[in-house]
Amino acid sequence: MQYIPNILFAILFLFGVGFFVRNVVRLRRNIFLGKDVEVSDNTSQRWKNMANIALGQSKMVVRPIAGFLHIIVYVGFVIINIEVLEIIIDGLLGTHRIFAGLGPVYNFLIASFEILAFLVIVAVVLFWIRRNVIRLKRFTKPEMEGWPKQDGNLILYIEVVLMFLFLTMNASDYQLQQMGADYYVQAGSFPISQFIAVWFQGLSEATLIGIERTAWWLHIAGILFFLNYLYYSKHLHILLAFPNTYYGKLTPIGQLPNLESVTNEVKLMMDPGADPFAAPAEDAPVPEKFGASDVQDLSWVQLLNAYTCTECGRCTDECPANQTGKMLSPRKIMMDTRDRLVEVGKNIDENKGVFKDDGKQLLDDFITREELWACTSCNACVEACPVSIDPLSIIMDMRQYLVMEQSAAPTDLNNMMGNIENNGAPWPFNQMDRLNWSKES
Repeated sequence: MQYIPNILFAILFLFGVGFFVRNVVRLRRNIFLGKDVEVSDNTSQRWKNMANIALGQSKMVVRPIAGFLHIIVYVGFVIINIEVLEIIIDGLLGTHRIFAGLGPVYNFLIASFEILAFLVIVAVVLFWIRRNVIRLKRFTKPEMEGWPKQDGNLILYIEVVLMFLFLTMNASDYQLQQMGADYYVQAGSFPISQFIAVWFQGLSEATLIGIERTAWWLHIAGILFFLNYLYYSKHLHILLAFPNTYYGKLTPIGQLPNLESVTNEVKLMMDPGADPFAAPAEDAPVPEKFGASDVQDLSWVQLLNAYTCTECGRCTDECPANQTGKMLSPRKIMMDTRDRLVEVGKNIDENKGVFKDDGKQLLDDFITREELWACTSCNACVEACPVSIDPLSIIMDMRQYLVMEQSAAPTDLNNMMGNIENNGAPWPFNQMDRLNWSKES
């Protein structure tokens, strides 16, 4: 009978980890539905970017209030969950506070965990107020209605509950230590939970043990639930921010990639000695499709970007097109890409590993042409993103598909490109007549 709790804990732990591994496999599969892309260059710079941006939160603090609160939650959750290791070992072996032998070091760790837990609660409450009371503009955009808003709030509720369970567990443990209860060794320092322990004065030892064990079980179960909920939430960035910043763009922010096949064609046109009627070389790279109309046409790095999106809205907040009332929202571009990718992944799961054409695609069914052509390609969204997401690359790839596959550029743009071809300038005037305006009185 004494081993039943250990067996139940092992089942819970394996069940939670098993589902997490299954979700990671699905996530990886979905991301690598994208095209291969070369990102193995300049590894030292990539490691540096990951350390500064993902670990160091360097771009998060550009907005000091949100940045500071986020760092508290981020650091608090990472450090506090070191304590989960002790819970796992205790749960599997049937011990209690197995690291108590560390003495003063253990006391310092527990005290640090408690202070961070309290700060996380304060930060989360302020985040909730910003979202639901102050209602900051970037959290009230159309794409944030429905599930995105619920998801953002649900995460905040989960974080508060987990921190309260942690402090309640410690408070009851502290009270049992003061009573000299068996099994509850004198260990740890409790600068926050000692004030909660006052609520438990006068309770019997059995009741306190029940409170401590209930909080202990709910805390670890909540962490395993949170771990598996990440797959369905915007909070995947907790895990994906690190690879996303590592594989982020290293070229100058305004530099756009050129298609090799088009580049070679232009070079051929500019070569006076080239035969314009010569057949292209057999090994000349010719893409099966120019640009992107669905998620499978994007690169796996772009799909990783979509899953990493935090939905913070900094990109949309900085977008000049959005500020002037256009339909474009860079955040929505990333959310739509992720939603379509999830849909494609479910399609594959339902059809035994094979994608069955569902008559839909990212273009038109999720992202409209009006959104794509509203973009000024200014890169403000790319610069603003705290985790190195590049919405512009997706927009440009989809524009490329419209122009090169469907000849579906807007009329004004077609006129401009025709004028450049014929007149060497965007305007419909012959080169000889360009300065006529200066002669008018």
